Amino acid sequence: MFNLFRKKPEEKPIVAETEQPAAIPETTPALSWAQRLKASLAKTRDKLGKNLAGLFGGGQIDDALYEELETVLLTADMGVDATLHLLKDVRERVSLGGLKDASELRGALRSALIDLLAPLEVPLDISGHHPFILMVAGVNGAGKTTSIGKLAKYFQSQGKSVLLAAGDTFRAAAREQLVVWGERNGVQVIAQESGDSASVAFDAVNAAKARGVDVVIVDTAGRLPTQLNLMEEIRKVKRVVQKAEPTGPHEIMLVLDANTGQNALAQVKAFDDALGLTGLILTKLDGTAKGGTIAAIAKQRPVSLRFIGIGESIDDLRPFSATEYVEALFE
Repeated sequence: MFNLFRKKPEEKPIVAETEQPAAIPETTPALSWAQRLKASLAKTRDKLGKNLAGLFGGGQIDDALYEELETVLLTADMGVDATLHLLKDVRERVSLGGLKDASELRGALRSALIDLLAPLEVPLDISGHHPFILMVAGVNGAGKTTSIGKLAKYFQSQGKSVLLAAGDTFRAAAREQLVVWGERNGVQVIAQESGDSASVAFDAVNAAKARGVDVVIVDTAGRLPTQLNLMEEIRKVKRVVQKAEPTGPHEIMLVLDANTGQNALAQVKAFDDALGLTGLILTKLDGTAKGGTIAAIAKQRPVSLRFIGIGESIDDLRPFSATEYVEALFE
């Protein structure tokens, strides 16, 4: 058995809540990643593209056109700062390129957006530490537990051994989901029938070191940034991980639901201030028209966007590529 449970006297076993452990589908349709990404961004592309179509249809590039472009970018959830940045960049490209016709504006905007998002494209490198300790945070419902399962499979596909710490001790179903996922896929899971996230994380790091595991993924309880007591608890998890391994955690990753739009930026700021984020996962892009939020994050709090999620299947979590993302938006 891969599961390690610490049971205190006279305590009842974990009983899952009415929510059952969610299975992660193993397969996806026979489409390329680019095709799936394009399909997933359809709502955002439609929202952006329908408005841009009129702008790029022809005519003269003038102040009125720029005002219309500003409105389009704002309605695509790119935020004020990113919108103003993109407008300035596009104006400069138009001037330097001697562009006159509105139809030429499309390429200038595409290039400007790629340049804005490019700093977020920093692949996760786990080569410098053994075990590599990855701590995952996020609000309830963002897709945190499912993303952890997908991350584990991603590392396994690279030949790495993985250990999961079921640190969401506030919700029995979350622990059960990780345990079931671990058993089904041969991933080691450390869980406790009682205790807090910090003690689970401590046990997991020590177990990984003893067993020679390559990657430890530490789950934490979902919380809102405004819940100050819970934010202090997640800071405690980080401190306890550092007691078990002074160099860790080596990655502190926040899972974001793309459907939250500009609220995702607020979450990035709050968790970054509390923990010092090193990476992001943006999930549920397949169900939102708010994919432009990435631009707001890039401008105001450019934490590396390690992965994007475009579906429920196990291989629907991939490293972020700025060029692929923008191409899927404009095609």
